[in-house]
Amino acid sequence: MKLKVVLELSNEGGYTVYVPSLPGCISEGETIEEALENIQEAIELYLEPLEDEITQEGTIVRELVL
Repeated sequence: MKLKVVLELSNEGGYTVYVPSLPGCISEGETIEEALENIQEAIELYLEPLEDEITQEGTIVRELVL
């Protein structure tokens, strides 16, 4: 899966990074590399479904690889 991320210089120093296609998925880091590592972790957590959300009676869960 490919996602575009936006890095912006932070007023406090370092970088703020967010994913336009994933509302609310935001992170930061002191360097570009750190910011990118942090946003990757944030994306993984953002996309990980909560067990409570998918264990309702009558639901079918399938995994898609993009």
